[in-house]
Amino acid sequence: MGGTTPGSMPPDSTTVDEEGVLIDDFLLIDEGALREAETRALFASGRYPSRNVDQNLADLMAQVAACTRGADELIRMVDEFGRPVVAAYMGHVQDNAEEAVRRAIAALKPGAFDYEMDDGAVIRVTIDIDPAGRRAVVDFTGTSGQRPTNFNAPLSITRAAVLYVFRTLVDDAIPLNEGCLKPIELIVPEGSMLNPRHPAAVVAGNVETSQAVVDALYGALGVLAASQGTMNNFTFGDDARQYYETIAGGSGAGPDFDGAAAVQTHMTNSRLTDPEVLESRFPVLLEEFSIRRGSGGAGAHRGGDGTVRRLRFLEPMTASILSNHRRVPPFGVNGGEPGATGVNRIERHDGRTEDLPSTARADMDPGDVFIIETPGGGGYGKP
Repeated sequence: MGGTTPGSMPPDSTTVDEEGVLIDDFLLIDEGALREAETRALFASGRYPSRNVDQNLADLMAQVAACTRGADELIRMVDEFGRPVVAAYMGHVQDNAEEAVRRAIAALKPGAFDYEMDDGAVIRVTIDIDPAGRRAVVDFTGTSGQRPTNFNAPLSITRAAVLYVFRTLVDDAIPLNEGCLKPIELIVPEGSMLNPRHPAAVVAGNVETSQAVVDALYGALGVLAASQGTMNNFTFGDDARQYYETIAGGSGAGPDFDGAAAVQTHMTNSRLTDPEVLESRFPVLLEEFSIRRGSGGAGAHRGGDGTVRRLRFLEPMTASILSNHRRVPPFGVNGGEPGATGVNRIERHDGRTEDLPSTARADMDPGDVFIIETPGGGGYGKP
């Protein structure tokens, strides 16, 4: 929470300290009671503290309530079936997931892929398949070193992206769990942008680099064209109000299907705030949210189209965009054409237009319009 910009997603952070209050092993609940004074002091600490502690506390209490409900249900299940049975079935769930992924791996072909991001960084991945052992080695050796920007992804994020991809290759209805990774050896060099050292800035690692890792893995396997490859993280606010949203785009086409238009893809599943709620709580006017027709890549199967989102500001605020694929287009596969790159732009109230790069922040005056055109997905197969 906090950071140099409202919404806690600064586009230009260079160290993790600039991204807000860093919480490490903090006791939130003690004997059933919230340690409110200590929590408030924590959120007020650091160079760039939280702007809205009351809202943060409300979020945390909702999370505590959800965890409490989960714990209660687990205890109820143990009371009904007994702890040995519950523990055994937890193992069965992982064993079943492991076997499902092994079956999927046996049908794959090895491959390699280089994925260039807008800032020039390259994610390099090689996937080796052992059909007899039904195992895979996913090796990111050769990936760009730790970035001076915030596009570094902690190892846990890289691992989660690999887990996600191999889970999607399984047709069986299995829950996502640790068993999916047991047949996979993961090699990620320390000090690379996918396994950075403290105090690297990492705010874009979860929301942007994770998307690039997923598309690079699909590209290496040749099973899916690139999706929009970005979450189009848009934040705005002031000292009293903060807002953060991710914006849908086009998904990549596959060997027997077109990509979908205007959807959240891969490592994001968040929903947008309803326009009525957005406009009632913030001094903005949502002028347009539409499908960006023709932005999907052509192919035997066409990539999905992106979106156009126009937001007019009614009061002065700071706005930031953290995105990718504004320079490098989402790739097509097997002769499919790439999707259209995204666009970030401001139309000022006096008629001036400002084109923005992938990551930017701007002071918005009343009447200014922030425009985000999201990328389309890549096509699959020759048109």
